[in-house]
Formats: sequence, C-alpha cells, structure tokens
Amino acid sequence: MTTLLNEVAVSPARAPARNRRPRRWYRLISPLVLVVTWEAAARTGVLPEEKVPAPSVVARTGWRLATEGELTTHLLDSLTRALIGLAIGGSLAVVLAATAALLRLGDNAIDPPVQMARMLPHLGLVPLLIIWVGIGEELKISLVALGSFFPLYFNTYAGIRDIDQRLVEAAKTCGLNQWQRLRHVVLPGALPSLFLGLRLAIGAGWLSLVVGEQVNAQTGIGFLMMEAREFAQTDVVVFGLLVYALLGLLSDALIRIAERRTLAWRRGLQAT
Repeated sequence: MTTLLNEVAVSPARAPARNRRPRRWYRLISPLVLVVTWEAAARTGVLPEEKVPAPSVVARTGWRLATEGELTTHLLDSLTRALIGLAIGGSLAVVLAATAALLRLGDNAIDPPVQMARMLPHLGLVPLLIIWVGIGEELKISLVALGSFFPLYFNTYAGIRDIDQRLVEAAKTCGLNQWQRLRHVVLPGALPSLFLGLRLAIGAGWLSLVVGEQVNAQTGIGFLMMEAREFAQTDVVVFGLLVYALLGLLSDALIRIAERRTLAWRRGLQAT
C-alpha cells in the first residue's frame, strides 16, 4: 500500500520550483505592512507609547534582555515546560485515541469520558489543579499536557475512523496480517489528521503555558511578563507576547516541514 502511494505520488508532474518559490515570500508582506503601520501609529501618537510601545522600542528591549542573558534563562525554562507537557499530553492522546478508534471495548470505555471532559475549560481547572499538584512545576506541565491532549486525541481518533474500510479489507485479502495493516494502511491514512492535531495541540499548549507561568513562577516568559506588569514595563510585556507568538510560529513551521516530508505521497489542493 505504501509502495503504491509512493508510485502514484511520483507520476504527476510537479509545478516548477521557480513558479512556487517566490510565492513564499509573499506571506511576509502582510506582517511587514502591519509592523510598519504599528511603528507609524506609535510615532505619530495615534497609539499612546505607555499603552502600546513602537516595534523599535520593543526590539531594543528584546536586545537588551538577550545581551544581559535574562532572556535565555526564561526562554529555556519555558521551552522545557512546553516540551515535557506536550510529550505527556501528546503521548497519552495518541495511545488513547488509537485504542478507542481500533477497539470496540476501548471506544466504549475511553471515548465517553473524554467527550465529557472536553466540555470543561482546562484553564478553568487551575484552582483544582493547585489543590491536586500544588503551585510548582507540576502545575505548569499539567496545564500544557491538558491543553495539548484534546486536539490531538480527537484528530487522531477521527483520522483512524475516516479510513475507508474497503482499503483495510483489500489489505487483508492481499495477505497482510493485523500489524502490517496497521503499518501500511491505518498509519498512513491517519497521518494527515494526526499532523493537524499536533499543530493544534502545540498552539493550545503555548496558550496554556502563558497562564501557567503566571502562577507562582520564578522563571519563564510568563513570569517575565508578570514581573514587568508590576513595574508598568509595557515594552517587556509586549516583547513577551511576541516571543510566545514567534515560538508558536516556529513550532508550526517545523510541523509543516515534517508533514511535507512524511506525506510526500499526498497531493492536496494548491492555492491559485
């Protein structure tokens, strides 16, 4: 099945690289226009400096934090919390989703509680989590794990269930055993949904970390922002938000690259 998909992917003629490559730069136009407009509005007084500092001011603040070494410490701690939480929540989501999607007993036992739990706002569980795990690192990691769990679970579950049953039957007819069917039919068929769930899970994890690092933290980008708020350092707060945004964009870009390489056999609709 995988070999057949690879052969189909090779046959269609690909669009010339010279026609597609310049279009990637077009995505930078709107962010640059936004930054220029922001800078002009701040310099002309349309945006009060004490409320929203100019991008140039935010950039100088970021450079100062980086040269002093303060940014590196907070950034590494935030990345560590995000990676641990994503690993815990993501692993649990994939295992439970696969069990619920492939086994009727697993579906009856796992999916109903997860469907009920998803109705609860996980950020609203902070008081309860403080009682359960305290206000240390466990709280931050638990919030990231909860935030990343549900998007990955539901997309993995849907990806497996959306596989055409006729493909599985055809693989069984060709003599593939259960493990081979999982490897050559179920896994390739569920990968697009799994990657989508991973992208959504990373975004939800970063949002959860913003809240978690504002609860009794001593390091992290969220702590840096909370400390700056106490001293009315708006430029530091805005810089912290930009760091979170850039981390989210970088994470999404890495997942997109992995998705393109892993799903090279899959040709989706191209924008015109």
